[in-house]
Amino acid sequence: MSDAFWSPYPSTEHPPPHHPPPSYPTYPWQPAPVPQVRRPPSRPPLGHHSDLRVLRTAYRWQRRVATLTALGYFTLFLILSAFAPSFMTTTVSGGLTTGLLLGLLQVPVTCLAIGLYEYTARHTVDPIADRIRRQATLDARRETAR
Repeated sequence: MSDAFWSPYPSTEHPPPHHPPPSYPTYPWQPAPVPQVRRPPSRPPLGHHSDLRVLRTAYRWQRRVATLTALGYFTLFLILSAFAPSFMTTTVSGGLTTGLLLGLLQVPVTCLAIGLYEYTARHTVDPIADRIRRQATLDARRETAR
């Protein structure tokens, strides 16, 4: 036999024919297949849950309020510095000018924004997140019990 006609590897030109499995049991003692009946969930999955939308909205408002508190005050300070220099240079008491006083008040306003962020987190965002977390744990337990 010449090497042109014989190869140690199977031919890939003609794959073997595909035979579907028989529709009857191959062996008489083989049990009949049991159809898996999946009950639909009683409520939509957690990814489409309305609580997640509520949580995202609460978190979005929390970020906006805290950010606008700090940045809004700083923007006001910059606008007054640029467009009202006579107001910023007026003396409040001793050698303290209005601009310096407003600049020093930036630290307490930033602390207020942080406190506002923590307050809204504890009272609005965290309870929603805890409720979703508890529900997800219950869903996971129900799925493993099946």
